[in-house]
Amino acid sequence: MTTITTLGKTAAAVLVMAALLGGCQKKEDTVGAGPAETAGRQIDQASERAGAEMKQASREADQKMTEAGHKMDQAAKETGAKLDRAADTAGAKLNQATDAAGRKLEQAGENMQQKAAEREAGK
Repeated sequence: MTTITTLGKTAAAVLVMAALLGGCQKKEDTVGAGPAETAGRQIDQASERAGAEMKQASREADQKMTEAGHKMDQAAKETGAKLDRAADTAGAKLNQATDAAGRKLEQAGENMQQKAAEREAGK
């Protein structure tokens, strides 16, 4: 949106400059040309300059969009890597908790077997 506004302002400025600088041309350029032809030439020149400036602005906007795309790609890769590391950490902690719970369950089973054996021996 800003680029379009800037292009409009640039085109208007070029047209105004062409009108103001119309008297600065060499006399050979305007020899035999009437006021309408001279004005037409100035408008053509201003249009060419405006077109060139619009192309330049378009190239610059395209470059900025490309750079923004690269930055977004990089941010996505970094975010993906961070998520992978977080998932790995969470998985490791879950494995540790599962191992600890398994050891406690095994210990409880051994305790139950020992108490059952003690009851049988006491009969």
